[in-house]
Amino acid sequence: MTATDQAASSSLTGAGVVSACALLFTVASFWWLNARQGRLKTWEPHAFAAIIHSSTARLRLPLVLHNTGPKPIVVQDLILTFPDEPASHLPLLWVSSPSRLQPGPDEDAKLPAGFVVPGREAQQLFIEFEAPFSGFMPEARDFKVQLQARLGHRKGWRRLLTFTLRAANITDPDRYTVYNNAPIELTKEDRKRADAALLELLEEQGDDSASGGRRQRHSSEDDGDADTSR
Repeated sequence: MTATDQAASSSLTGAGVVSACALLFTVASFWWLNARQGRLKTWEPHAFAAIIHSSTARLRLPLVLHNTGPKPIVVQDLILTFPDEPASHLPLLWVSSPSRLQPGPDEDAKLPAGFVVPGREAQQLFIEFEAPFSGFMPEARDFKVQLQARLGHRKGWRRLLTFTLRAANITDPDRYTVYNNAPIELTKEDRKRADAALLELLEEQGDDSASGGRRQRHSSEDDGDADTSR
């Protein structure tokens, strides 16, 4: 080959490499900007609303959900679990989507329904969780809580957030109101009031359990008498 032919061949090879790189860059850019599946991010809430009775516990959290990718993410369901607590602790289920954090008689509460977080956008939501009393033990201490979601593009429950729920700040458990979730130090009076109120709830739960046990024993005795008479 002459020098001219070699130079032409080298030019064609270089042009092919540049074209291939340009094509790959275009495809990768399109995927990154338009087709990439992002993650759903959220952050620890600074406040929460709570009410605790002898038969049920209810929590309301202000959540900000951010979709990091361009594709929309469908949220089908949400749940709160207590990973460090005994297995007997039931999770708190998503029961409503209120319009604000402070509970009130005139609020517009919606039943739980799936929703979409558009690509590269964030949404603020108020999610209310509820479970029987055994799902949330009313102790004046910190709880490790995990927020899980069932997403449209994934199978099973996916962990979104693990944070500390400061139940010691619940000073009036019979009243559905807002509490600070920041690590602040309560006064001695507030601490005593919270401990007394939560202890009263525990005693009520114990009385209910004992009554249920007595009813069950009486029922068993009655069944035994009936069997004997046959």
